[in-house]
Amino acid sequence: MSRSASFDPARSGDEWRFFATVGRAARSRAGFALTVLACGLGVFRELLRPASWHRPVRAELRRSLSQAVGGGLVTTIVAGGLVGIAMVYEALFWLGEVGEERLVGSILVSVLVREVAPVLVGLILLGRSGAATAEMSELHPGHQLDSLNRQGIDPFLLLVLPRAVAFAIASYTLGVVFVATALTVGFTAGRVGGNVVMSSWEFSSTVLGAMRPADFVIFPSKMLAIGMLVAITSVLTGLEGSGRDRASDRLPRTFTRGTLAIMVTSLVLSLTI
Repeated sequence: MSRSASFDPARSGDEWRFFATVGRAARSRAGFALTVLACGLGVFRELLRPASWHRPVRAELRRSLSQAVGGGLVTTIVAGGLVGIAMVYEALFWLGEVGEERLVGSILVSVLVREVAPVLVGLILLGRSGAATAEMSELHPGHQLDSLNRQGIDPFLLLVLPRAVAFAIASYTLGVVFVATALTVGFTAGRVGGNVVMSSWEFSSTVLGAMRPADFVIFPSKMLAIGMLVAITSVLTGLEGSGRDRASDRLPRTFTRGTLAIMVTSLVLSLTI
């Protein structure tokens, strides 16, 4: 009797409604992230299947790769040069002042190669991904997705796979260009300013010698994963919603989600590898 007397149906209903509200909010927030992860697994699954790479998919890969690398190359070189002066030159100058030039390699590898390059290159690619969001947004009014399905063409293979692979390749390529530019510009500025006494060979040997075996895994993993997630995020953001939404309304969401994906990927890979 005491147990039944303490049971309050109204209170129990309120608790269930509270948990249902929390659950719906959590599911809506996690739904997009889970979709991105599922598409990432789908990219890995289809990547090694020759049947997935028919002619339209290969053509879309070439177009997306040209757009990502060609559009981001100049920006990457300029950003690398600025970072080279602000970071590499300053590290060489101040370490030279205190006689600790031997530490320049470990500092540049820890900061420039592992952390700065993946994030900045990812943001550069994120700026280029706005075109993908706009392209995907235009598919709703004309019902092109339904048309692709009626023609027996998998939209995932044509829209997601080539862009994810292209942005992954572009991210790694631009990352190498960014690091090389930053090191070259920073060292050259130090030599011209007369603040660096070591030769270019000694500088290169110092930087390469500071890299651990794990660094040869962290850098490519970050660049490839960030490029792929930026592409998937931009495509899914462009495809979601109704045809009444404008592309300009989805670009802020692409930037916010893409930035979050870049930061989380960089942090997780830094902690796990």
